[in-house]
Amino acid sequence: MSSMDKTMKFDVKAEEAQISPQEVLLAVYDALQEKGYNPINQIVGYLISGDPAYIPRHNNARSLIRKRERDELIEELVRSYLNQHR
Repeated sequence: MSSMDKTMKFDVKAEEAQISPQEVLLAVYDALQEKGYNPINQIVGYLISGDPAYIPRHNNARSLIRKRERDELIEELVRSYLNQHR
């Protein structure tokens, strides 16, 4: 059997696939702050537009934020806000 006939196996690290929306937002916030951006403005820009250009590649932030749907990130923000203000 030639190597072209073999099926390649691809495994995603379980922890990477399971990163929570909260962890994503915190990591992206830190990366934006390190680069000198206003993290709130940049995250809001991304959440409204869906344009990943609002998020830098620094510390893999752009790739990280795209691992979660925008609605999941917004849901996390609303949940966190309400939990702190009730």
